[in-house]
Amino acid sequence: MALKVIGAGFGRTGTLSLKAALEQLGYVKCHHMLEIFPDDRLLDAWHDIAKGGTPDWDAVFDGYEATVDFPASAYWRELSAHFPEAKIILSVREFESWYASANETIYPASAGIPGWMTVIPKIRKIKEMTTLTTWTRVFDDRFKDKAHVRQVFEQHEADVKAAFPPERLLVFHPKEGWGPLCAFLDKPVPDTPFPNVNDREDFRKRVAMLARLRWLPWIAGGLAIAGALGAFLAFQ
Repeated sequence: MALKVIGAGFGRTGTLSLKAALEQLGYVKCHHMLEIFPDDRLLDAWHDIAKGGTPDWDAVFDGYEATVDFPASAYWRELSAHFPEAKIILSVREFESWYASANETIYPASAGIPGWMTVIPKIRKIKEMTTLTTWTRVFDDRFKDKAHVRQVFEQHEADVKAAFPPERLLVFHPKEGWGPLCAFLDKPVPDTPFPNVNDREDFRKRVAMLARLRWLPWIAGGLAIAGALGAFLAFQ
């Protein structure tokens, strides 16, 4: 099964809403970062790609008709060449709003994974894959340098717009709704509202949990010391 739609927009440009919309239009399934974490096959494949392995794009997207979000959007050039019949959707968002969102969701959720947790092989692969494919490949390990990120963000949009003819590319803001998306994909407009999937609160909970987990080894060590000291005093 070849990809029919390739999302070239960065994560946090409405990609989860776009995924839901594409699946509602019949593109089953739509690949997204969230598909990778519970799927060992996908995680292994993307981890290998991130480490410099040769991608087998047909295998990676086996069973998928569309893709949006990171990590695939970091490889939009390669994917658009490999799947020449696929249409390209560049989901967009105003930079300041996007940076603020990414800076409190996907960046801390990835960069904030405590080092001690990487002793777990799956956690280590997730951290390495997300770091290498997004924060290193796209943003040069300089995501906290806002001026640099703005330059990357704006250049990315310009490059995608320049790479494709109008009949192959849709520049799309989810607030535009079904109209332009359905016209571009030649699909009937659904009689339901355009999906609006806002997962920011879920990300905040994950980031808060990671912050707490960072202290777990110290807490465990402190409890162990306190327990040993208590046993010693009781023995005395």
